[in-house]
Amino acid sequence: MAIGEIVTDDSLLPVLGTSAETLAQCQQLLALVNPDNVPRESAGLKELSLAVSKQQKILFARLAQLRGQNRDAIFRVRDTKHATAEARQEIDRLHLQLQNLYYEQKHLTGEIAACESYDHNYLSLPLIPVEEFLELFPEHRESSEHDLMVARINHEHSEREKLEQARQELLKRKQALIAENKKRKDDLANLDQDLEKFIDAAKPIQKIFEKEY
Repeated sequence: MAIGEIVTDDSLLPVLGTSAETLAQCQQLLALVNPDNVPRESAGLKELSLAVSKQQKILFARLAQLRGQNRDAIFRVRDTKHATAEARQEIDRLHLQLQNLYYEQKHLTGEIAACESYDHNYLSLPLIPVEEFLELFPEHRESSEHDLMVARINHEHSEREKLEQARQELLKRKQALIAENKKRKDDLANLDQDLEKFIDAAKPIQKIFEKEY
């Protein structure tokens, strides 16, 4: 697989181009200094020396350009690593937050299920039927199911308070009647005692009358 197929980043492609040009320049320079190509006459040596010097300058320029591009690539890699680390930290934070939300959702779902399955006391209250309640209070016909249930419970509470008040009044009347009956019994008992005393006191007089007649 060619290096161009491996490296696809746009910022690294110029580095590959400069590297290829530098390699070609090195090959040209090596070809010039190849002993098989070195001329023996002085004029040819001088011309070769000038060509080598020129090619060296070009090579040095290529190498300097390559070093600069390599340095820039290293800085970009560092920046990319830093950005990647920050992104990873953000992803880890979001993942932890998501996990917390998941556990909170699971907890709330369990609480909702427990509430829905809870045997509420109001379900066993002897409330009047909905139809009868709406006939008494037609203003609740458009109420929601929740508000209607609250209104029915409040109505039941009000009715029970009235019944409790009536029961207390009857209890007071009962206690008053019991007290009155007790007083009458006491009065009758006292009357019996007075009557017995009167009879006992009248016995001597009765005996006198019996002797005379």
